[in-house]
Amino acid sequence: MRKFESERAKAQQSTGKTSDPTRYEYRGSLISLHPHNDSWFVAQGRTVLRTGRNGFIPEGSPYGLFVCETRMLSQYEMRIDGEELLPVALSNVNQHSWVGYYVMLPPGADPGSPDKGSGDVQAYSENTLEVRITRSASDGIHEDIDIVNYSLDSTSFELQLYFGADFASITEADSKRRRLSRPKTVRWSNEPLQKPQLVFHCKESHKYKQQGEKGKADIDRGLRIAISSNGCEARYRKGQISIPIKLNPRGKWHCCVDFVPWIEQWEFAHECLCYSFHDERSRFTRLRDQSLAKSTYFASDAEHHLKSVVTNCIRQATRDLAALRLYELDTKEGGWTCAAGLPLYVALYGRDTLSVAWQSGILSTAVLRGTLPRLAEWQGTEINDWRDEQPGRMIHEMHTDPLSVLNYIPRSRYYGATTTSVFYPVAVALLWHWTGDKEIVAPYIEPSLAALQWLEKYGDSNGDGFYDYKTRSKMGVRNQGWKDSSDAIVYPDGKQVSPAIATCEEQAFVYFAKTFFSEVLWWFDQKDESKKLYKQAKELKKRFNERFWMEDENYFAMGLDAKSRPIRTIGSDPGHCIGAGIVDDSLVKRTADRMFGPDLFTGWGFRTLSSENPAYDPFSYHRGSVWPVEHGPFSLGFARYGLYEHVERIGRAVFDAASLFQFNRLPELFSGHPRDEQHPFPAIYPNANSPQAWSASTVFSLLQSMIGVYPYAPLKMLFVDPRLPEWLPELTLENLQVGEAAVKIHFYRKENGTSDYEIQDQRGTVHVVRQPSPWSLTAHFAERIKDILTSFLPGK
Repeated sequence: MRKFESERAKAQQSTGKTSDPTRYEYRGSLISLHPHNDSWFVAQGRTVLRTGRNGFIPEGSPYGLFVCETRMLSQYEMRIDGEELLPVALSNVNQHSWVGYYVMLPPGADPGSPDKGSGDVQAYSENTLEVRITRSASDGIHEDIDIVNYSLDSTSFELQLYFGADFASITEADSKRRRLSRPKTVRWSNEPLQKPQLVFHCKESHKYKQQGEKGKADIDRGLRIAISSNGCEARYRKGQISIPIKLNPRGKWHCCVDFVPWIEQWEFAHECLCYSFHDERSRFTRLRDQSLAKSTYFASDAEHHLKSVVTNCIRQATRDLAALRLYELDTKEGGWTCAAGLPLYVALYGRDTLSVAWQSGILSTAVLRGTLPRLAEWQGTEINDWRDEQPGRMIHEMHTDPLSVLNYIPRSRYYGATTTSVFYPVAVALLWHWTGDKEIVAPYIEPSLAALQWLEKYGDSNGDGFYDYKTRSKMGVRNQGWKDSSDAIVYPDGKQVSPAIATCEEQAFVYFAKTFFSEVLWWFDQKDESKKLYKQAKELKKRFNERFWMEDENYFAMGLDAKSRPIRTIGSDPGHCIGAGIVDDSLVKRTADRMFGPDLFTGWGFRTLSSENPAYDPFSYHRGSVWPVEHGPFSLGFARYGLYEHVERIGRAVFDAASLFQFNRLPELFSGHPRDEQHPFPAIYPNANSPQAWSASTVFSLLQSMIGVYPYAPLKMLFVDPRLPEWLPELTLENLQVGEAAVKIHFYRKENGTSDYEIQDQRGTVHVVRQPSPWSLTAHFAERIKDILTSFLPGK
């Protein structure tokens, strides 16, 4: 018996309890985790303002105003007569807006005798000067400064604003990691009849030669800080703007500060007005509202304690995806794509956005329709080793920071990932299933074929029949599978595996792509290519199960190393194999059961690496942490094979985890600590992004697996097979779109534990069939034919 099984048995004997860690509940507790306890974020599009908890940017800190991943402001502080303000209430209103209240004793006021009463009243609460700061992000930042004198005496003082800029790349915002200092100029103007204005400007050229690519790159970036106030007598000296202010009792003073950036030839169209928390005149608000109006709405009236968590989690995920939208990449047809996460990943990441696109299909196809054309636009066309580019390969990431744009590093257009190219055809297939629209899907057929052709030509370096990766760039990503940190892939003894590496999940993704896309090609009358892909997928599945299965572990190897030897390491990767359908039917339950061993399943989710591996570290990026994004695909896979108890456990774990986090927002990742009496909540990975796009989208996959929804718009059909858990006894989906139709469906759990549904509204033609998805293995052919024909009967 393996170690983890013996430990589990001992625990059960000594405690008399089951080994399910989800039994530990902390309802009614004060747990509220926030991944960025040191920071506030105000963000929209390419603009991110990150401040310290006091709402400002101290000199020498990693905070700043970042636009296109460039730190436009490295210092922003505020004082009155040299004294810092006392923050008393600070909070985001939305992701793009923020308010802070500050107080102090009015300068010149008599503090009086110390209060010796039971209240221990502070002088500034008896004679208060209030400073309220309101911030809104659009393409830049608009800030309102309101000062009110609540004392009984007049007061005079000087408002002092301190500014600095360094134009650092976001990855070098921490001065300890700075590679290069950017040159800059500073200009101040305070002409009559014009707004006082401070300008920071950086202009730089770089001649580069990198592994055969050479040329000259330029940046021309800057920030205008304009101050608007009636009768403002602002003065500037050495980074400090001073404004004299005099206020009578109950006197008020208002000032606007606009931070307007430009990036090369692109001067941002700053739109924010005063106090624009929910400004309906903003194009950002208008576009968000339009998208939400066309999306599926989720609602639940259940009384279970997790009900509010689930609904809050869904709504927060919807808002987070909208908050990460990269508006300049919107398509004319209404599609849009998003950044990967805040604060570090405000850029286009190929595999991230594809994951978000397909997982959020039940919410809307807008991200699918916005991501697919952009990735096709930048598909590889040549061999460029520095960028890890080859013809047909899909982009991995596109960054806009100075180091990337000036080509000190290859990340302005970098291709070092296998997953993007493999998942592109999958996303195309899912767009087909949701829309059934040949005109929409047709432009992505050739890019998909080119991506698969790249895989065949460049994806198997040692000719062993499995798809591996190895960087060719001197600055490339070492691991180019799902786990892309440099130390993610280890042997059972904890030592690093050197590429080329064929990970198990990448084989599964290839199988998934070829199976799904072969069906699309059949509809598009490319039947020979369709048959070819399907045959290749079938052969790959057979080879995979023979080569990767470890009988003694009841599990699949993490991958094959450069010598085609199995990497006999236990991690979360095989969950993706179940999700993609490459696992042989006879091995699915054994694999799924092994995943719930205590070395992998924490009770909050699955560790990326077994806690028994010497390299395990609960705080690592991929060596034992928990990634919410994995759990949606895992859950869909378990449902595919009829493992509904496993689906329920995954859903319970992830939504319980969401209940611990502020706003029920799942972060990029969290620690792999076990859920037990000693660990009432997991720790947070120090640099976790939150919000994170694919952590948001995985919520929709989890729900989809529980309600059993799968579209097949080409035949105007919607398959449903609900298996609601006790803690989510009902759920309603309104405006669920399948092709040109839309339905409102109420799913509910019966007293006997089974689930059913009711169609409450329908627009357009779509046949709803009570049946698992066409790719599920839980229904036989005769049952499917009966269910489909029955769905056409009157009253069905």
